[in-house]
Formats: sequence, C-alpha cells, structure tokens
Amino acid sequence: MSEPLARSPIKPMDPVIVLSGWEVSGRRAAGPLTLTDCTPLAKVLLRAPAAGQVAAELGVPFGRARRNAAGALVVGSGPGEWLLIAPPGQAKTVSAWLYDVASRVPAEHISVTDLTHGRALIRLTGPHAADVLAGLCGIDLLDPVTPDGAAFRSSVAALATDVIRDDVAGAASYLLHCERSSGQYLFDALLSVGRDLGIEIDGLVAPGI
Repeated sequence: MSEPLARSPIKPMDPVIVLSGWEVSGRRAAGPLTLTDCTPLAKVLLRAPAAGQVAAELGVPFGRARRNAAGALVVGSGPGEWLLIAPPGQAKTVSAWLYDVASRVPAEHISVTDLTHGRALIRLTGPHAADVLAGLCGIDLLDPVTPDGAAFRSSVAALATDVIRDDVAGAASYLLHCERSSGQYLFDALLSVGRDLGIEIDGLVAPGI
C-alpha cells in the first residue's frame, strides 16, 4: 500500500510532482521574480525563557534569523519564541535536537511544537520582491531597516504573518509564514500584486531552504 500524500493548502500548478511525500508543483520559472509554495518545509516552534541558556545556545535574538550548523534556519520570531525551518521530513530531527539542547539545562522549561502541517510557508524572490511585498505590507523594506537576516511579524494582505528576509544567491528573498487556512489567499494576493512585475510560480526544489 502506498503512503498517503501530504497536501499544501496552496493548489500546486501543473505539472504536479511528489517531493518527500508532498504534492508540489514541478513548474520552473524563467524570470527573476518568483513565488514558491514552501509549505512542505519542516516548521518547528520552540518556546523557552528569552534570557535563558537554551536561548543562548540557539544564539539568535528576537527579530533576527540565521542558519545553524545543520543548515536549519533559526528565526527569532518573538520574545522567548523561535521558529526553525528545515528541509521536508526533518521536523522530528529538529525537535530531537532542541530536546537534546534543553536536556543540558534541566532547570528551564521549554515547549516544542511541530507546525509543519498547520501552517503555510511562501517564498518571494527577485529584484522586485520588496516592491511586491510593499504593496501588501506597511513595513519599511529598505536594506538599512530590514536587511538580509531580519525577521518581523506584521500584517500582510490583512493577515498576521511572520516575514523573514532570507536572500538567495544575492537576490532579495522573503519567507512568509501564516496560518494554513490563509495560505491560498496570501499566495494569490502576492501573485496579483506581482503580475505587472512579471512574477512567476516556481515549484519547490529540495532541500528548499
């Protein structure tokens, strides 16, 4: 019997392929401005004391994002709150690592939650990515204010959204993380704003982060 396929709330554009047990779009964009459904990426939420030893071990303050030694993107998404993003299927590995870190600090209480199937994640990349995002969000997106590695929570298309600046090969790129039920709406809103700028859908390619 074949394993059941996981599905994003965002409908994949044809051709549809399977990546790490997820249905994703196999479409490849030709232009520089792209939109990708990254929902299959592992998404793990950690809550721990903001000034504790676990926080010191992570080494990522609130409002910043950087990759750890294993390649996961660690996002300081709130005071005492971190979002870890990793390749598809790695949620258990990320969670085990967090529990291992916490085991060395038994006096600190933490919680680890796998959000992979409960949230949507979208990547917007290209020279006009900030222009598209500015059409839906009131945050100053100029480099001195929100450089590569910046992370913030704001209203995007009237949705509460985590926004992470995570540039790709020198091109501005933003990860947008929202509730699963709002994923298709946010994806469509970004497509609509970016239409005149030549935005194209690009399918997820492993490892994806």
